[in-house]
Amino acid sequence: MSRLLEEYNIQIKESLMSKLGLKNIFEVPKLNKIILNMGVGEGKEDSKLIDKALEDLTLISGQRAVKTQSKKAISGFKIRAGMPLGVKVTLRNKIMYEFLDRLVNIAIPRIRDFRGLNSKSFDGNGNFSMGIKEHVIFPEINFDKVDKTRGLDITICTSAKNDNQALELLKSFNMPFKNNQTN
Repeated sequence: MSRLLEEYNIQIKESLMSKLGLKNIFEVPKLNKIILNMGVGEGKEDSKLIDKALEDLTLISGQRAVKTQSKKAISGFKIRAGMPLGVKVTLRNKIMYEFLDRLVNIAIPRIRDFRGLNSKSFDGNGNFSMGIKEHVIFPEINFDKVDKTRGLDITICTSAKNDNQALELLKSFNMPFKNNQTN
């Protein structure tokens, strides 16, 4: 069992239940999935860029990533329907908790000029999204073999009913949010 999952089951559930004033243990919010997305816009000219991004995202997540394709043609951007434009991967269960552990304890501290995550990046339904400008902050990526630094979108989907519950859940996983919150 993952260290973070074990901590959630033993400590975090109980503390969240008392913090949020919940009566039933099944009401306690939990993580459902984490989605990693890497858009490669210049991949329309060179398909090797998409393959390299696919390889990098597979290394970062520990799970095979898939290519995302355009759904319709947009002539202004010179995009045809079915053209690969990015890569994504959805993490669940054990792999999800292991990725979150690496994200919080290894990757986020490596971000330059980091001042904390924005607590207003919730969608109103308890899901949190964040962007990373450089994918090389993950230790799995060999900096010498990187042809270009790419951005990465991370969406954390929870079973929380509102943003405050999701914020408390992610804080209990030691996500570094900014201290000047006005919710």
